[in-house]
Amino acid sequence: MDQQYLIPANTKRGQLILGLFRPFDLYLFGAGVLVSFLLIAFLPLTSTAVTVLCVSPAIITGFLVMPVPYYHNMLTIIIEGYEFLTTRQKYRWKGWCYKNVVKRKKH
Repeated sequence: MDQQYLIPANTKRGQLILGLFRPFDLYLFGAGVLVSFLLIAFLPLTSTAVTVLCVSPAIITGFLVMPVPYYHNMLTIIIEGYEFLTTRQKYRWKGWCYKNVVKRKKH
């Protein structure tokens, strides 16, 4: 070989649970499923609207942790979009020598 090293494309997947989820993703989904089970247990499921309301926490958290190509999951896309919309979009160029300024004494 000519001393070239290629990094495999799936190196980050080895750090994830089942190659897809971070621990926070599983905690979030587990909390949504737990809330849904509690709502199903304590609310009378007499109508379709109440049933959808009871199941919605599990569906919403499942949607948030769903894997998406080129991003980690939908939660990551939402967070990135929020940060993009709430931060300053006009960037000031400071130049490549911004930190290396040498002040000269006037004679």
